[in-house]
Amino acid sequence: MGNGGEAVNEHDKHADPVLITEAAPSFDDEMAQRKRKYVIMMGLRVPCLVLAGVFYHTWWLALALILLSVPLPWIAVLIANDRPPRKSERVSKYRRDARAIENRAHRVIDSSENPPDR
Repeated sequence: MGNGGEAVNEHDKHADPVLITEAAPSFDDEMAQRKRKYVIMMGLRVPCLVLAGVFYHTWWLALALILLSVPLPWIAVLIANDRPPRKSERVSKYRRDARAIENRAHRVIDSSENPPDR
């Protein structure tokens, strides 16, 4: 290839595109984020149970940690299955005042009358 000065160099070909719109994230990105939340919430359950075993001599602390770990799977499933709300789209419509151009009464022609004979 010649030195004609290509518009796109090798680095720019592989760069991620820049998002310039307010488009919603892709389904794959959304699903990855929901999976990440699920794993984090379920991962919090294990330390709660381990800490409850460590603090078994302090019964109220062990009980509190166990009670904290009980609803975590349910909450994790609810959060993982919950999709973000859809964006409400505002349609831009031009609305003009009916009498914005002229402020006088207009003659109305009734089309139900028979047309005159020619």
